[in-house]
Amino acid sequence: MFADRLPLAERYVEWLAGAGTVRGLLGPREVPRLWERHVLNCAPLGEAIRRDATVADLGSGAGLPGLVLALARPDLSVTLVEPLLRRTVFLQEVVDDLGLANVEVVRGRAEELHGARTFDVVTSRALAPLGRLLGWSWPLVAPGGCVLALKGSSAEEEIAGSLKELRKHRIAAEAVEVVELGGSEGVPTVRAIRVVRSGR
Repeated sequence: MFADRLPLAERYVEWLAGAGTVRGLLGPREVPRLWERHVLNCAPLGEAIRRDATVADLGSGAGLPGLVLALARPDLSVTLVEPLLRRTVFLQEVVDDLGLANVEVVRGRAEELHGARTFDVVTSRALAPLGRLLGWSWPLVAPGGCVLALKGSSAEEEIAGSLKELRKHRIAAEAVEVVELGGSEGVPTVRAIRVVRSGR
């Protein structure tokens, strides 16, 4: 999955287990399952992203899924959007240490980028219910791009509960789907909600 960048992914996991835990970005109980529950849970998102895409990862926190995508897919240009200073400091330290030229760290809320930036893909993980997430994400999606939100077993329920917001953003039902990714070579199967913006 990470090919010749596996040593960088291992170094990132060391950061998560060390400074990430000490600074409260992850709980100590997460350390034994960093690969399975966090890194390998995020990496399959890359299957749904076209080559050379621009990606904004909202509420990036410790870099999940944004940094994982940047490591697995060096062709992507990834912007990590995170409002909290201690998290952006951590993210920038990791980016500098790993020499990730394809990553930009932006301290701020998604709304602050509305009207100023757009991206091919806007990702998130456990950030908010779909309805609220669309309010933050949709203005950042370029024509032909998509929102790609990691979700669990309740993905369909979230879609059903977000019909009002989907109508508000004039998103057609056929533009929303649940996709299953991963599931091979020891990589877990993950579920994501994909909302595609018209190319017009």
